[in-house]
Amino acid sequence: MARPIPLRKRLLVRLLITSVLIAICSVAATAWLAVETTTRAIQEEQGQVLTEDMDILRQLSGYAATHRDWSGVGKTVRALSDRTGRRIALTAPDRTPIADSETRNTALPPRAAAAVDPLHTDTFTEPGAQRTGIDPRAVGPFRLPRAERERVRLLAEKRRACFSNNGVQTRITQMPSGRSVLTDEDGTVDGGQVPTPCADGVLNTPTATEAKALAELNTYAGDCLKHVGGKFPSLFAATVDFTDRSMLTRYVGGKAETGIDTTRDQDKKAQECVDRARRQQLEPYVAPAAELFLGRGDSAVPHFDMSAANKAKVTGVAGLVLALTVAVTVLVATRLVRPLRALTHAAQQPPEQHVRVPVTTQDETGILAVAFNDLADRRERMEAQRKAMVADIAHELRTPLTNIRGWLEVTRDGVVDPDPELLASLHDEAVVLQRVIDDLQDLAAADAGTLRLHREPVRADELLEQVVAAHRVAAEAAGVRLHTAEAASKGSDGADGSHGLHGSDGSDGTPWLDADPVRMRQALGNLVSNAIRHTPADGTITLSSRRHDDEVVFEVADTGSGIAPEDLPSVFERFWRAEKSRSRRTGGSGLGLSIVRQLVTAHGGTVTVTSELGSGSVFTLRLPDAR
Repeated sequence: MARPIPLRKRLLVRLLITSVLIAICSVAATAWLAVETTTRAIQEEQGQVLTEDMDILRQLSGYAATHRDWSGVGKTVRALSDRTGRRIALTAPDRTPIADSETRNTALPPRAAAAVDPLHTDTFTEPGAQRTGIDPRAVGPFRLPRAERERVRLLAEKRRACFSNNGVQTRITQMPSGRSVLTDEDGTVDGGQVPTPCADGVLNTPTATEAKALAELNTYAGDCLKHVGGKFPSLFAATVDFTDRSMLTRYVGGKAETGIDTTRDQDKKAQECVDRARRQQLEPYVAPAAELFLGRGDSAVPHFDMSAANKAKVTGVAGLVLALTVAVTVLVATRLVRPLRALTHAAQQPPEQHVRVPVTTQDETGILAVAFNDLADRRERMEAQRKAMVADIAHELRTPLTNIRGWLEVTRDGVVDPDPELLASLHDEAVVLQRVIDDLQDLAAADAGTLRLHREPVRADELLEQVVAAHRVAAEAAGVRLHTAEAASKGSDGADGSHGLHGSDGSDGTPWLDADPVRMRQALGNLVSNAIRHTPADGTITLSSRRHDDEVVFEVADTGSGIAPEDLPSVFERFWRAEKSRSRRTGGSGLGLSIVRQLVTAHGGTVTVTSELGSGSVFTLRLPDAR
């Protein structure tokens, strides 16, 4: 009796544990993924909102930097609102409306999103406003007229050509004031290091408009600079290098002065003076400061956190998933284990009972049950064949041995004289006994894989002629005509037909095969002997060969009694005979066809049979072609 399976090793328990673990991992992974995905989505959306906010502020600051008032800003506000889907409103510092994309009279958000003041911008509104806080698009009196812009552009092109001739690649960039400057790929003005032949100072010399604006700026900054101290020139001015930063430039008589005696702290204070002067100078040219209101809340990135209700929902869903997983697993595992238990019980029964199991499903378990039943059927048949084989061997050996023993005993007792006729009869019985033993030995060697073959090139026509010659006497004694297909063709029309020995491919040569000629004569001889026994007088046995694709096909056809359809699957089994009387005179030993199949299989071929009761049988051997 089989030992009981431990609980932890049972298939049902292992499936249940596996399913629960998978469900827990799935729920945990799904919850984590949902939280992470939601948080990331919120952050990405918030980042997009921040980008939109900064773009709105940048464009409105640019409008203020290039206009003296807000009178025409409504069109820009509506365009920005249509593009972003946001409500955009501008008011004066005292909340007096300037422009609003919302046509309905709805309340503004409680606080402004930002202040729009081109003279006091933050560090992110526009590149170039990081140092002074002044929008670089606010140029005021520094804006060049068309004639000066064209003249400066020509000077810039001339300077760029000089740079290029000296191995420095630059491009011309036009600043908000209309001045053209040279920048390299890093954005550095004049390519950083100016080649000596190009350092003429013409391009950087202020135009009349810029000189006038610089003089005005010097006037605004003069009083402040007097309190800074240090050695400053009499004519001090600052111009803007509109390449994303501000630079302090000192001029004396319209030319740059070097060697000015100032400290770092004095330079810082001087820069502050210049910045205040620039704001004072630009104030009449820009729109007044305004408050910007946007239709959404502040820009803080929210943190995703589940509430108690959401946590309860997640917990409930997780518990439901676990419960469903357990229920489904128990159901499926029970259905899976039930047929396995039936298989195990059937396999543990005594072999002689040949127990079968019911096939209840069409899945893998059902396939296993079908295979088990087939195995039981084969085992039952093999057991029956084994018993029949033992009985057949005993019968085949007992008959000749009984005859030999009986004649020897009567000869020993002097009842019969050992004359030549008696000795011939005893010799025939010994030959029969030897043939049965040889057949059994051949089958045993074939089953064990020790059957030796001495292969050599063999002509198919010569092989058939040898077989016909060896069995012609027996055939004539039985009144049966034995011949090859080629001989039959010559006998009927006197021509060498291409059917049979010359192959079906129409070639001039007969088929060849690499085989053991002795074993092949034995296989074909067994078929011929079997055909002679089952062909009545005046019948015909025809041997033929042909080449088909990569095979040599032999056929042994007779006009005998034929084989019943239900007996065809058994003709190559050991000790099978069409006659159930077990008469050696009519049925032989029942081993001949089994030996044929083993020999052909050893040569890498196959043997089949087709038959019709009353019309005869055709045995077909297919062997590899030696070409």
